[in-house]
Amino acid sequence: MNSLEASIRENTTKGQLNSIRDNGNVPAIIYGGKEENEKISISKKLLKNLIEKENFLSSIITLNINGKPQNVLPREVDYHIISDEPIHVDFLRVLPGVKIKIEVPVNFINHEKSPGLKRGGVLNIVRRKVELKCPSEKIPANLTLDLDGIDIGSSFKISSVKLDPEVIPTIQGRDFVIATLAAPTVMKEPEKPAEGETAEGEEGAEGTEAAAADGEKPAAEGEKEGDDKKPSDKKPAEEKK
Repeated sequence: MNSLEASIRENTTKGQLNSIRDNGNVPAIIYGGKEENEKISISKKLLKNLIEKENFLSSIITLNINGKPQNVLPREVDYHIISDEPIHVDFLRVLPGVKIKIEVPVNFINHEKSPGLKRGGVLNIVRRKVELKCPSEKIPANLTLDLDGIDIGSSFKISSVKLDPEVIPTIQGRDFVIATLAAPTVMKEPEKPAEGETAEGEEGAEGTEAAAADGEKPAAEGEKEGDDKKPSDKKPAEEKK
């Protein structure tokens, strides 16, 4: 579990808030439960280090407020519109028995043990996060799906995930899909012309030109010399594209 040092702040004006930020800190608030909201400030540098880690908004953090630990869950981070620096954070108190809605990331393991992936299959992830309703003290770090032995055509549904009885997906009434292992898509190349077709065409043209130079009318293809029959109206076969 990650932790942050925090201090109580007593600001009442916008200028005081700006002063807190100018000193390298970020104002924040803790809410939830029967206790009153607490205004605090935390180090912007340490906060950014946690935000850069995966799953910040679904990870419980221990705030040491003037030496007193308090478990909280980050619920919202406000950023400066130009600098994109964090300027405010909302924290929810983690209290036993209090249920909350939260999006938990999906994690896939044992890619190298999947026969489907070895044969070129593609893992199509339908949901990278799943929204759950659960007690704040039982929030899972992630939903783990094992690819060991999984072949092409298989799918992972929410029923594939082992959850605590008190951890319930917010989508009810259907066994929704989280990911599928699909067959690879292969693009076929266009067929090449048969070898020698171009050369034969050129040779035929040369023969026609030679006959014309001698003043003779070339015989139509398939005619015998001296035959009075008209050339066939049958169209030549089209070349392959």
